Amino acid sequence: MRDTAMTTISLLLADDHTLLAESLELFLQSDGGFTVSRAETLDQALAKITERGSFDVILLDLDMPGMAGLQGLEKAIAANAPGRVVLFSGQARQDAALRAIEMGASGFIPKTLSPKSMATAVRFVAAGETYFPSTLSRTKRPDQNAEVQLSQREFQVLRGLCDGQTNKDIAQDLQLTEVTVKMYVRAVCTKLKASNRTQAAIIALSSGMI
Repeated sequence: MRDTAMTTISLLLADDHTLLAESLELFLQSDGGFTVSRAETLDQALAKITERGSFDVILLDLDMPGMAGLQGLEKAIAANAPGRVVLFSGQARQDAALRAIEMGASGFIPKTLSPKSMATAVRFVAAGETYFPSTLSRTKRPDQNAEVQLSQREFQVLRGLCDGQTNKDIAQDLQLTEVTVKMYVRAVCTKLKASNRTQAAIIALSSGMI
């Protein structure tokens, strides 16, 4: 999986909802680690790709002018290869989301996520994973309905992961050693059935734990 911790993610935000797009762009730029371009139609998005080459991640609004449903998604995926394209929609339409992934999309990010959650989801996708919110889970995790029991300290560490903090940052905030934080991160990943810290953050954010 690609390490995005020290790299800048190139993102094309293709959405004709100006207020949401501007707000998300400002958040991602202030959050750091992103270079953001915008497009308000499919034609503009395709032109941006032609102009600069593929983006690491494209957030593609399903209802944007020119999309014609999933036909536009197919065009964007082909044009942005080997970069990744994520369906971006305000409505949780499971059938469309599943079909999009079958067509080669790298997931579905609902517009109802908080900006912080969206940033984490984009990092997750840029790292080579597929993002799909737990509310539309493709395959039910064996323990999906079971309550995950975290200690207070584990929850504090998990919150740090969701905020994109490094182990050093978390250690300083909680007045712990980095070795101790690593131990808590491993424990959190085990309890959440996550393969890494990014996936643990995604599970926490998409399930409403944080």
